[in-house]
Amino acid sequence: MGFQLENKVNVPKSASKKATGTSILQKEITFFEAGFSNKKKEDFYTEIHVLLKAGINLKDALALIQENQKKEKQQLFYKEMVDALVAGQPFSEVIQDRKEFTEYEYYSLKIGEETGTTAKIAEELGKFFSRKNEQRRNLINALTYPIIILLTAVLVVIFMLRLVVPMFQDIFKQNQVELPGITKLIISASDFIRDYGWWVLLLIIVLLLSRKIYTKKDWYKRRKDALLLKLPYIGNFVKAVHMAQFTQAVTLLTAAKVPVLNSIDLVAKMIDFIPLKEALGQVSTKIMMGNSLSESLKGNKIFDHRMVSLMKVAEETNQTEFIFERLNQQYNIEVQQKSKLLSTIIEPLIILIVGILVGVILVAMYLPMFKLGSILG
Repeated sequence: MGFQLENKVNVPKSASKKATGTSILQKEITFFEAGFSNKKKEDFYTEIHVLLKAGINLKDALALIQENQKKEKQQLFYKEMVDALVAGQPFSEVIQDRKEFTEYEYYSLKIGEETGTTAKIAEELGKFFSRKNEQRRNLINALTYPIIILLTAVLVVIFMLRLVVPMFQDIFKQNQVELPGITKLIISASDFIRDYGWWVLLLIIVLLLSRKIYTKKDWYKRRKDALLLKLPYIGNFVKAVHMAQFTQAVTLLTAAKVPVLNSIDLVAKMIDFIPLKEALGQVSTKIMMGNSLSESLKGNKIFDHRMVSLMKVAEETNQTEFIFERLNQQYNIEVQQKSKLLSTIIEPLIILIVGILVGVILVAMYLPMFKLGSILG
């Protein structure tokens, strides 16, 4: 999402180059992208910040971004916002009226307008979505190769069960060899793949196609998130990702001088991780009852001892914003380390499992062959 400032308004050339360079450097290839994604929000807020810092008013900044959109739908998207600003609506209300934005963004920008720090808030929102996108990329990078290995392994096992095992099965039938239990089990699995394999594949395709329907259900989200937390290592990784998002969001809101209680309520609305959302609801209730933030965080497994201890220090030294910023840095580092380690652990684990499965199949097929050899001998 690039934009050109030449011949539009009188702005220093260095500001123009900085704005364009930021957009180009942050660009990434996306496929089947729908709506106003987090990547687009990152570019949007970054460019708004650069243009506002360059001395351009908000209406002209949005108009510049609009003119440089390639797709007609995106041009219309920005034109509607420009028209709303021209009609006298504050930027925060323009954001609030559009479904593409969250309450978190609305309140952040509203506070920015009230305190005259809209450019600063836009910069922080750009950083927020930048880190969120980076966390998503780290997760995808950590899981892509293991998933490819897993799919390949599944195909190898299916190939052996569907084609190799039946060949041995015919030999055993012709010679009427008594089969051991493990061989009978493998043959049963082969028969299942032969009789119901296509139905299983069809069921998987239907579940994937209907994913958008059931992923929006609360019961599904609740069970999925609870299961993720219970998984060894992966649970801690997912928890670290969402804690990084939580601390970053609170850092932005506290920097904008939003009260802690309001910050927690706003973050709870934007986070889509049920265990953390419910935990924040409990924290909010305890704060309203007169407890301090550190006391409210206690007793909930999702908040570790480190966070509780640092929050107590923050309350005593009145440095809540600084402590949340430090926590965010620590959680981001933890996410990066865990994502690399996750990939390192999963790859050999999948290879080991595949090796065991293939070995079991081969042993199950060759055990009767030894008995057949002794009979023929």
